[in-house]
Amino acid sequence: MFDNDSLDLAKDLTLRWQKLRGLIEAAGADALLATSVSNLLYLSGRVYIGAFYLPVEGDPVCFVRRPNNLAGKFAMLIRKPEQIPELLAAAGRPAPKRLLLECDMLSHNEWLRYAAAFSGTETGDASQLLRRARAVKTAYELELVRDTCRRHAEIIDRFASLFVPGMTDQQWMIKMFGLVMRAGSLGSLRVEGSNMESFVGAVLAGDNGGAPSPFDFALGGGGLSPSLPVGQCGVSIEKGMSVQVDIPANFYGYLSDCSRTFAYGEIDPKARDAHQLSIDISEAVAAAAKPGVDGEYLYQLALDMADKAGFGGCFMGLGQKAKFIAHGVGLVINDWPVFGARSKHVLEPGMCVAMEPKFVIAGTGAVGVEDTYEVTAGGMVPLTNCSRRIREIG
Repeated sequence: MFDNDSLDLAKDLTLRWQKLRGLIEAAGADALLATSVSNLLYLSGRVYIGAFYLPVEGDPVCFVRRPNNLAGKFAMLIRKPEQIPELLAAAGRPAPKRLLLECDMLSHNEWLRYAAAFSGTETGDASQLLRRARAVKTAYELELVRDTCRRHAEIIDRFASLFVPGMTDQQWMIKMFGLVMRAGSLGSLRVEGSNMESFVGAVLAGDNGGAPSPFDFALGGGGLSPSLPVGQCGVSIEKGMSVQVDIPANFYGYLSDCSRTFAYGEIDPKARDAHQLSIDISEAVAAAAKPGVDGEYLYQLALDMADKAGFGGCFMGLGQKAKFIAHGVGLVINDWPVFGARSKHVLEPGMCVAMEPKFVIAGTGAVGVEDTYEVTAGGMVPLTNCSRRIREIG
């Protein structure tokens, strides 16, 4: 794609294009134009500002606005989107009759601009198609996810040693995040969707674990400022609190998502029971999550187990509850598939899923586990292999 790309990446990109070409053709279109950072990374192997043009027939083209020093077999420099159809015509490429754009990612004005540039071309939406393609990883992508999860699990095993009595949640977060960064994580956490933002992780101590968030996360936390109302809130970590630590890792552009629960001193026995139930739900759902099963069925399985054990009222939050127990991970933290209410996402081998059945115990805090799994022919296999027990701190 670009000069200096590895041979392995170049081969893998051709597999991604081949998969997408089939989806584009099935959608009744003859080309796709992607402009969002996550999809440019998926389609070209790197981040740039511009567009990626993928026809059903013929070579793709990377139209690059920034940086202007990129070069490669399929790369063309542009100053503005209106040049794209002109350059295609100059290269003897026929204009697409139906072109798919990213409806979920483009602003209305951007959509109008691209539609006007391709005058006479019918436009459609590529957003769902791209998410569907990204959901099933290639062998190359799976190796990156597996290695990220392995490295992530090794770091998590060192978090407890960083805690010092008297710390606030933010002070401990800084120590843990520093450890993740020193291990080589890139520090980027991509979240896709309208009005979705996140810090690079969350440390939820005590009742902050049940604080509702404006964002669609499993557990939000109140945050340090109304400008980013999510995650740690500056509270001192006191005895009797549980602390849930959710700091994703990103070593190669692909994310690993894993949460573990810590306890400072003795905590409510009910919290320990709920934590064990989280592990039991994870194992039951993972065993049932075979190819062909849909996300709504798996979500209901988790709800039924929580209700039967008497913990339904505090499952996935207190006053404000998340309506899912698992989400896809990859280049973004909230990809497909989703195990949630009304989810019709059907599992396929090669999907990567972060499952997080969590509970909030009033007066104690959040408990439960989150692990990244790979969907295989026999079910889901955990990739973040570190102890799931409640870890004692202080």
